[in-house]
Amino acid sequence: MVLLPDRIKRQVILNSTRLLPLAARVRIREELLGRLEMSRGRRAPYFVIGHPKSGNTWLRTMISRLYQQRYSLPESLVLKSDELHLANPACPRFLVTNALYSYEGVIGEAMRADRADAEFRDRRIVLLARHPCDIAVSWYIQFTKRVSVAKREMINAKLRHPIDHTAIGQWEFVMNSEIGLPSLIEFLNTWERNLKKVEHSLITRYEDLRTNPAETLKKIMSFFEQDFSDAEIGAAVAFGSFDNMRQLESSRVLSRGGFSAYRSDDPQTAKVRRGKMLGYRNDFDEEKVAEMDRLVAERLSPTFGYSAEGAGELRT
Repeated sequence: MVLLPDRIKRQVILNSTRLLPLAARVRIREELLGRLEMSRGRRAPYFVIGHPKSGNTWLRTMISRLYQQRYSLPESLVLKSDELHLANPACPRFLVTNALYSYEGVIGEAMRADRADAEFRDRRIVLLARHPCDIAVSWYIQFTKRVSVAKREMINAKLRHPIDHTAIGQWEFVMNSEIGLPSLIEFLNTWERNLKKVEHSLITRYEDLRTNPAETLKKIMSFFEQDFSDAEIGAAVAFGSFDNMRQLESSRVLSRGGFSAYRSDDPQTAKVRRGKMLGYRNDFDEEKVAEMDRLVAERLSPTFGYSAEGAGELRT
């Protein structure tokens, strides 16, 4: 029996519905892609959950490299669900999801802390966090420059005030849109609550990956019950370095799994764009930065260790 990769199934759904009227197109895509997302979750023992622009692609590229090296797989093969497993069944399945937007939201809904019948609580789940102010700035670029038309339609369909990505300014998006900074803070707080109901969970921060990539990647893979040597971890970290990933993206070695929107005539369309910690402080004046910092201090759970001074130690 021929097994179709999940990415092919997704593309079939998108292609077969593209000529439908907008409302019908969005509704049917949400339903069919949501079913596929739940199916992916039911087949995967390991989850990585993170808001877009939290380092999800970077982490899955390094994880992919570990299995590429071990099983001589192509370096262009980057996991999101079943890609590595179909290439070699010795590779486990993963679900990498934001669990919030468009069809991916079915995962978040299924795992709500207040649901007695919640699914997936027996999975090993990594929550990849990042300072929400940094996410907000990168998410603005992602939403206005990189998000596919299909996904933008599905996101906008859930908003009280749909976003015109061609007209909205950065500050308006960050502070006043329904998917801006307040929503990002609530995303992290929600997943802190959800994970309290999960048997095996690990909160990992983008900043920890940046500061101690080998140590943090090793910790993640150990949590996933996967044994890799220090040499394998080191090679995966080198492969996932900022400079190498930019080169792989621009040369089209990485051209799937989130990298396909890159255009050489617009650097803002790059998936690997900046990767700075606390970079948001360079995007706004002091007054606006202070407003963002106050919002984080007032609303974000202290569990994540973010403050006006930056990223502190993650509480355990």
